[in-house]
Amino acid sequence: MTSTNHPEIDAFIDDLWLQDGLAKNTLESYRSDLKLFAQWLQQHTQRELIEAQSSDLAAYFSEISARSKPATQRRILSVLRRFYRQQLQNQRIARDPSLDIGTPATAERFPKTLSETQVEALLAAPEIASPFGLRDRAMIETLYASGLRVSELVNLKLFEMDLQQGLVRITGKGAKERLVPLGEWALEWVKRYLAEARPVLLKAPCDDVFLTRFGSAMSRQMFWNTIKQHASNAAIDTHLISPHTLRHAFATHLLNHGADLRVVQLLLGHADISTTQIYTHVARERLKKMHSEHHPRA
Repeated sequence: MTSTNHPEIDAFIDDLWLQDGLAKNTLESYRSDLKLFAQWLQQHTQRELIEAQSSDLAAYFSEISARSKPATQRRILSVLRRFYRQQLQNQRIARDPSLDIGTPATAERFPKTLSETQVEALLAAPEIASPFGLRDRAMIETLYASGLRVSELVNLKLFEMDLQQGLVRITGKGAKERLVPLGEWALEWVKRYLAEARPVLLKAPCDDVFLTRFGSAMSRQMFWNTIKQHASNAAIDTHLISPHTLRHAFATHLLNHGADLRVVQLLLGHADISTTQIYTHVARERLKKMHSEHHPRA
């Protein structure tokens, strides 16, 4: 999607990149949100983006509310607010038209996760006698032990792993680095994979940790197809499996065992603790369920 007709959007996106170092996909998503509103505005009012009024924004959100999730509407409103705040600071507009727009309601939505028993079954599912099974076991152990995003796992490089200290250095969203411990179990499986399976899969020198049969890094989709197959073999409902399932399980199980929310935030690489707080709700719901199932007077 080009932006030659919207230099003010280009300037805004460039400023976001310089100030926050946001990922390319995030910036393109923001650019798309602004361009779609600009097109709607031109079609319905013949006004330019910096000429928008509060009533225009209200009409736009009224229209898209029927086809957009609250989370999508909140993202669009967030980028519009930031855009118009910048225009106000640059004295290109006299008043911020987004000030009067209320934030779309948040629907309480808990992430899908797995019980500790289900995770154990999933970990035991790969056939570790083969190089591929050993690789899969090491990947699942790493994901559950560290809470990495799937993209972070499949892009993991050898030089980002400190096997002596049991740490991985991750460059996450916004090019922000964090150190994450692997834990003894995952560390042992990774060491075993590197010693026994990776040399078999390696076709040419490369730094990727987890390799396919072609000796290259695995794609995100390929990994989750593999995980779903292991889940099916472990008699786990594959509808519970999503790209973030083990990341959710990592966070929820840490909190269930008494971890501090700020620690979980750091391990997950969340910029805002409000993103991490959803897991306190998940943990609380699990505790309520356990109580109702096992307490004699529940």
